[in-house]
Order: sequence, then C-alpha cells, then structure tokens
Amino acid sequence: MRKIIISDTSCLITLDKINQLETLRSLFRTITVSTIIAEEYGKSLPAFVEILDPSQKVFQQTLQLNVDAGEATAIALALEYKDSLIIIDDFKARKIAEGLGLNITGTLGVLIEAKRKGLITNLKAVLEGWVKTNFRITDELIQQALEMSEE
Repeated sequence: MRKIIISDTSCLITLDKINQLETLRSLFRTITVSTIIAEEYGKSLPAFVEILDPSQKVFQQTLQLNVDAGEATAIALALEYKDSLIIIDDFKARKIAEGLGLNITGTLGVLIEAKRKGLITNLKAVLEGWVKTNFRITDELIQQALEMSEE
C-alpha cells in the first residue's frame, strides 16, 4: 500500500486562516481527507487534497464514542494504511492515535518541518498570525516551536 498523509479538519482550517495551506502541498504533494473532514472544512478543497473514506465503518463509529466524527475518520483511515502520517491536533484524538501506534504530527509540526525545509522563512511571523485566529496555541508551544526551528 502507498504511504498517505491524512489531515484532520483543524489543520486545514488553521493553515487556511494563516495563508499557509499551500505548505501542505509543498511538503507532502498530496493530502488525504475523508468526506466528513471535507464537509467540516466547509470550503472547496485545493486540487492537491484527495478524498478517501475508511472502509472499516464499525471502527470509525467506535472511535466516535471518544472523538468527533472527523477525527474518528482520520484515525480509522490511518489504520488502514501502513506507514501513513496523520496530522491531528486534538489532544484526546492524538492520545488515541498514539495508543494505536500511528505516526502523528500536528499543525505546528507541519509548520516546523516547513521551516526546516526552507518553505517558511519566518516562523515567528506565521505563528503571530496563528495567535490572531480563534485556534488556540500556548506561548509555551510557540517558544518550543521557535527553538526547534532555531529562530
């Protein structure tokens, strides 16, 4: 099976709000989301985003007892593809994904990787834009990200 990069809704919305959605394409070429995530995003998806739904609906429904529908489909889809990477921010969903042995990162991890690869020249400015959105990020996380990206 091919490696896929799966994004949850929060990553798409956050990166869209800070004008960094194209960073996903630059880093990964193609991003995969479920139909539910596409609906939660609420806008037309860029051409580099493909829609693929998990085949294990029972597992998805079980996950929905603990996390929202988008996160449940992202985790269920990641379980179907060996060596996949899931971009997920919700703490509870991250813990479940980690417990299932999935490779995870978050939106902040995507931005740090983009900085390391030279796709972002000023991470501090990008994170200042993030703070102005309604998506939470702590000062501690910002400081850690800047240190990790040597800013």
